[in-house]
Amino acid sequence: MSPIGFIALLIGVPALFLLGYVFIRGSTGLRRYILTRIVLTLPMVLILGSLVFLIMRVVPGDPVRSALGPKGTPEMIQQIRTQLGLNDPMYVQYGRYLVQLFTLHFGNSLVGAHRPIADEMSERFPATLELIIPASILALVIGIFGGAHAAAHRKGVADYGWRIYAVIIYSLPIFWLGLMLQLLFGVKLHILPISGRIDPVIGTTLTHITNIYTIDSIITGNWLALKSVLQHLVLPTITLGLILSGIFVRLTRINVIETLSMDYISAARARGIRERVLVYGHALKNALIPIITLIGLQIAILLAGAVLTETVFSWPGMGSYLVERISQRDYTAVQSTIAVFALLVAMISLAVDVIYSLVDPRVRY
Repeated sequence: MSPIGFIALLIGVPALFLLGYVFIRGSTGLRRYILTRIVLTLPMVLILGSLVFLIMRVVPGDPVRSALGPKGTPEMIQQIRTQLGLNDPMYVQYGRYLVQLFTLHFGNSLVGAHRPIADEMSERFPATLELIIPASILALVIGIFGGAHAAAHRKGVADYGWRIYAVIIYSLPIFWLGLMLQLLFGVKLHILPISGRIDPVIGTTLTHITNIYTIDSIITGNWLALKSVLQHLVLPTITLGLILSGIFVRLTRINVIETLSMDYISAARARGIRERVLVYGHALKNALIPIITLIGLQIAILLAGAVLTETVFSWPGMGSYLVERISQRDYTAVQSTIAVFALLVAMISLAVDVIYSLVDPRVRY
């Protein structure tokens, strides 16, 4: 099984179980809503894919000229363009692209060794997944508990401190923060690597099963590789996670403060329940519902942030792949990558809506 197939199995099986549970136990309105969202995903991907198709052909540049450079003669360029189908009429190219898009057979790259796009994605997508999952967890942990701590000490030093942190960290450019962390921990202190996913020498000893290096290291019992992978993950994860944590701090703080002013909290406080239990055991639990919605909205920002983070840290994921192929005018690779991003955002948004309905029984679709 290919790495991308293994990951699809890893994510798809729990997702199918969740959908099956919702269809069996959910209301008729929820089932109708899910089906509508799935159907609406298709025109969304079609519109986005069509815009990317058009923009890539309007902007200056050519994949063949980019690949050949100054050595390419006009005859050679025309011959390769014909072989790649770039001299076909625009409607023919568009029709071919739509077929590839809806069959998920993305074709071959227009540059380099003309490898299948699916093979290149199976190497890059696990790297992005390995980056955004721990970054999301870090952002949620800092954001939720920081926001709750600020709400529990409203108008105190801790509250002002968390509010200032949220404003500053959210306004920092992600590439600047990444470069500063590289300078501090990599160049000055020499305690963490500043680029790549694993030490090149240790990487030769790692058996690639899923292409998610942490999982591969654990499966194969290669603890030296696991240590190297975790060291390489620290700076990119902190960079991406910190930037995203700011908005979660502010949202959690507001919702916990509102919840703490409700009657049932006042009643619990009158019965002598400790303030810490009230904040973290009761108010925070109810304040999580709008945060779940925000998680779905942040996925698109997370992927955009991953593009910059991967570029700064030379992380060989989908973001750096997209930047590299845009510079080479590799039409098929750019179109396919953005389509995959769109599908990913649509699926996560749908999952968040389903989880929202399960967490809050009052929600009706």
